[in-house]
Amino acid sequence: MKAPFVLAAGLLMLASTTAHSEVYRHVDAYGNVTFSDEPMEGGEEVQVKPVTTITLPKPEAVQEPEQLRERVEREGAAYQAVSFQYPANEQAFHSGNGNVTFEVQSTPPLKRGHKFEVTLDGQPVGQSSSGSVAVSNIDRGTHNASVHIVDENGVRVKSGNSITFTIHRPSVLN
Repeated sequence: MKAPFVLAAGLLMLASTTAHSEVYRHVDAYGNVTFSDEPMEGGEEVQVKPVTTITLPKPEAVQEPEQLRERVEREGAAYQAVSFQYPANEQAFHSGNGNVTFEVQSTPPLKRGHKFEVTLDGQPVGQSSSGSVAVSNIDRGTHNASVHIVDENGVRVKSGNSITFTIHRPSVLN
């Protein structure tokens, strides 16, 4: 009876140790780059940036459409506006690495449990309760961004006006 418990506990401990492992980078004599979760002679530890996560609606939040609609209208009415502070609509700017930090705000400020959600070209790219959403490696060209306020279930309760902006990035060709 104890053997399955000990085995399960051992597997749980093993899984938890691999979830927090480091990443190492090594370049050999021929310039080949290798990444590993095990230290290598002559290798260096790489700091991995945290992954952007997005809260999706819980199934129970979307099962009752009439109640959900009423709640969304009630919570959305608490906000007068949600908008981008940066970048401005129709703005064009240089970003060599394609990184853009969207600055958003609402009037009044966010309620507890609510977050800002930024979508880029129709796809969610990040959420934040601070009003700052950083997005990396956006392709050069013109893009459409929207901002929404989502509740603790990931349901959109208020949307702001979309903006269009253009990123100029250097290329090998020009």
